[in-house]
Amino acid sequence: MPSADIARVRAEIDTLYRKESRRIFATLIRLLGDFDRAEEALSDAFRTAMEKWPVEGLPQNPVSWLVSAGRFKSIDKQRRDQRFDHLEDRPDVSESLADDSAAPDQLSELLEDDRLRLVFTCCHPALAPDAQVALTLREVCGLTTEEIAAAFLTPAPTLAQRVVRAKSKIRDANIPYEVPAREQLAERLDSVLRVVYLVFNEGYSASSGEAPTRADLSGEAIRLARLILELLPEAEVRGLLALMLLHEARRETRHTPEGEVILLDEQDRARWNRTLIDEGAALVRDALSSQRFGPYAVQAAIAAVHAEAPSSAETDWNEIVGLYDLLQRITPSPVIELNRSVALAMRDGFEAGLAEVERLMAGGQLDGYSLAHAARADFLRRLGRSTDSRKAYQEAIKLTAQGPARRFLEKRVAGLPP
Repeated sequence: MPSADIARVRAEIDTLYRKESRRIFATLIRLLGDFDRAEEALSDAFRTAMEKWPVEGLPQNPVSWLVSAGRFKSIDKQRRDQRFDHLEDRPDVSESLADDSAAPDQLSELLEDDRLRLVFTCCHPALAPDAQVALTLREVCGLTTEEIAAAFLTPAPTLAQRVVRAKSKIRDANIPYEVPAREQLAERLDSVLRVVYLVFNEGYSASSGEAPTRADLSGEAIRLARLILELLPEAEVRGLLALMLLHEARRETRHTPEGEVILLDEQDRARWNRTLIDEGAALVRDALSSQRFGPYAVQAAIAAVHAEAPSSAETDWNEIVGLYDLLQRITPSPVIELNRSVALAMRDGFEAGLAEVERLMAGGQLDGYSLAHAARADFLRRLGRSTDSRKAYQEAIKLTAQGPARRFLEKRVAGLPP
């Protein structure tokens, strides 16, 4: 094969890995019955593809080929180790994945089912809530240990041990790899939705690094939420999907082409994705009309008020403050109160916003939260208290790991009067 064709095939393998590896991994877990064995099989499959495809060409169905290659590589290793437990006789093994001739629609459906099975397995109630989230982010979505640790504000080694213990618990307790029966779904739903939203947040606003967003992660979260909504059309599932769609509608306007931050009131609203806004707003209305809504639906309602306002000045800040009051009653949190203080400042003035933020920070719960220091610094800046504002911005900068956000705060400091 000419060198140009070899390079093209290798590039296609790289693309397949980025787009499909976690779905392939989910199916390999079902076929092999073990997280670590499936991870090894996934690596073996792509390694074999890198060896064979540049010579033999791409197979007709690359994803099916990779699943089949990984499965049989693992079986061969088990035979060599004399610990093979007749995986080929397991009734849950889909023979349609034994070669690369499976119909594309059938294969896609199998892979999607396996992804959903894996989500619910990782969120089994036998696992601690933090372990559920960490395991799903790691195994379903492929986030690194460092990325998850940043989202949890947890040391990476601690997070890694949490994932290892969760895998061991699944193995030792024989936790089934399945979507639970409908009567069991409700108890598992909270953890699943929490995981999906954490994945979205990491993609919508990366916790660290130079890339301000990761569209692959937020897109993955939206896809998972759509799958869950098909399975369980509850108000909070609608609310979460609406919340993510309404935020995603603004993605392209949140940063300059160079990746620098653009605040909400400075964004070009004409470039917001109206299709996503309309879909999100309709889901919000459906969720709120059910009277069984929860915090995701209320957050989505807040996002809808922003999305449907012609400008920042014409935003109904009174309604947003009221929605934050409702949200605080449903799920009390100092972060929710902080967000409410920003809306309060827009409605009642920056002195009112500053007083609220300082009241919250006096309790100490937001000491390590960069956005609290940034909000206080901004209120002080707008009130002309440059010296205090500079100190607050510097504290926020120390706590900010994401490059674009840190540079934004540094520019604010540079713009303050001496």
